[in-house]
Amino acid sequence: MMESLSEQIAADLLRIQAVFLRPNDPFTWASGIKSPIYCDNRLTLSDVAVREDVENGLAETIKQYYPEAEVLMGTSTAGIAHAAITATKLNLPMGYVRSGAKDHGRQNQIEGKLLPGQKVVVVEDLISTAGSCLEVVEVLREAGAEVLGIVSIFTYGMKKGLNRLAEAKVENHSLSNLDVLAEVAVKEGYISAQEKVELIQFRDNL
Repeated sequence: MMESLSEQIAADLLRIQAVFLRPNDPFTWASGIKSPIYCDNRLTLSDVAVREDVENGLAETIKQYYPEAEVLMGTSTAGIAHAAITATKLNLPMGYVRSGAKDHGRQNQIEGKLLPGQKVVVVEDLISTAGSCLEVVEVLREAGAEVLGIVSIFTYGMKKGLNRLAEAKVENHSLSNLDVLAEVAVKEGYISAQEKVELIQFRDNL
């Protein structure tokens, strides 16, 4: 039995290979970085039990940290489904923010109804350097929303991401993170204790 929600989510992500660890055969990120970890949290939508853990976790996190939330806004595209399901659980309206404004119709970047002054929580699947979710926060702030913070499924805990969030004065609460996941991965035999050390060192050196 898992001791905490963060451990449960970490175990879920490992089991369905939404977070895949390969210290001896690194993945190549789009940036060219050789990484021992690969994340695809979209896979959480395809596993019914994991999806339930994730959406319940997001809903409880919002209730705990942002009880005054009036609207949930998903990041495009990975956060949209999670925002929709979590909003349904919390009986809240939702929408999402495009990565750029449409070039047709009303040319919206924010999809869904958002009124100036409304208290918004951003729903994101993964935070690394925090660049994409902070762009969403900026769009919402420019539209007059009061952004309470971000909830996300998983974060690497990279210094660059943490610094960016702090500079923008944005709070993030993730269901799980790399430190917890590395512990669970050793406990459940996915990686060795030495590989865990190398994994954390990789993150800390980015």
